[in-house]
Amino acid sequence: MGYAGWLRARHGRALNAANREALSRFLSARPRLVDVRPARAVIPGMTSERILHAGPPIEWARMSGPLRGAVVGALLYERRAATPADAESLAASGGLTFAPCHHHAAVGPMAGVVSGSMPVLVVENQTGGNRAYATLNEGLGKVLRFGAYSADVLDRLRWLETALAPAIGAAVRRAGGVDLRLLIAQALQMGDECHNRNRAASALLVKTLAPHLAALELAGSEQERVFAFLAENEHFFLNLAMAACKASLDAAHGVPGSTMVTAMARNGTDFGIRVSGLGDRWFTGPASVPAGLYFPGFGAGDANPDLGDSAITETAGLGGFAMAAAPAIVQFVGGTPGDALATTRLMYEITLGEHEIYKIPALDFRGTPAGIDVALVMRTGILPQIDTGIAHRQPGVGQIGAGLVRPPLLCFERALEAAAQARRNG
Repeated sequence: MGYAGWLRARHGRALNAANREALSRFLSARPRLVDVRPARAVIPGMTSERILHAGPPIEWARMSGPLRGAVVGALLYERRAATPADAESLAASGGLTFAPCHHHAAVGPMAGVVSGSMPVLVVENQTGGNRAYATLNEGLGKVLRFGAYSADVLDRLRWLETALAPAIGAAVRRAGGVDLRLLIAQALQMGDECHNRNRAASALLVKTLAPHLAALELAGSEQERVFAFLAENEHFFLNLAMAACKASLDAAHGVPGSTMVTAMARNGTDFGIRVSGLGDRWFTGPASVPAGLYFPGFGAGDANPDLGDSAITETAGLGGFAMAAAPAIVQFVGGTPGDALATTRLMYEITLGEHEIYKIPALDFRGTPAGIDVALVMRTGILPQIDTGIAHRQPGVGQIGAGLVRPPLLCFERALEAAAQARRNG
């Protein structure tokens, strides 16, 4: 009998109760955008010596090209280094503390680097009071999250800090906050899955904030630039979706005995998961290169293994789990609308329930699959489906495609073994 069968046979009643509690905490979460503030002012434990990154823990020597490039860019942005070479020396010196975003209630797309001066979205779970944080989305092209650190990238980051973030923060406060659960639910009805497709969600956010942005006393040219940036960046909502999912899943973390997954994350080298009833341990395996569609001139040989905290959306039942709501996404990641429907249906086989608010029209308004269960993954052999961007393995080149990827089974094997051991010891 495998670990999944042993847990079910010996501890089925207690396991079901623990998973019902974790799922209930997740489903009852009400994430709300309440502010935009500098990271060092709001992220717990943030200091000028600490650099946060996507994925499970990793040291400088094992970091992938895009993650190293993002660290270099963050040090240049913070003016901790004058040149890239100086930044690399500082990063390798041991004078900095690297930590996963997830260890500080934060999430970051792709390389996911956060430093003290960067503005972050502050999302609060109105049910439980816990908060989550994410940086502002920079748009597409050469950006820090893909490891770029040229002068134009740094200039944009400083404009986000000095102009866009204060404006959005003021608008959010003036609006009394933004109900992200409602926006995500609406976006799913409009063809988004809130990972690689955020066209509707970003438009809904701008519609919500536009009257409040217009009321701010900004110079005409600055106000025009703020609106133009938001209008051109269809991925702006992604970081908000990630923080909303993080706040909701953190509410479900820490339920003794639960085998519900509360985080999936990648750093470009390792893929890791965390489980509600197993504390803050990471269960890791090697990250894979996504299979998908590449931009002209690029191929699989150029691709970095999967990276980013954005798989928090799949952990919460969005992204690849909600592909049936976004048939147009297959034009970006490959496959057919039928494949999207089949993928979502398959994900119900490894989840504990369905979301009560996030509905999929193409499935007769069935709720999205909610609550990945380690035991169900191991019992069925079905791995979570993630749709993702593909980064070039060299820092600064940027996104070279998009596709689909699954976690290594090893993550779930190790987590289930730990859950069974905890039951034996308990």
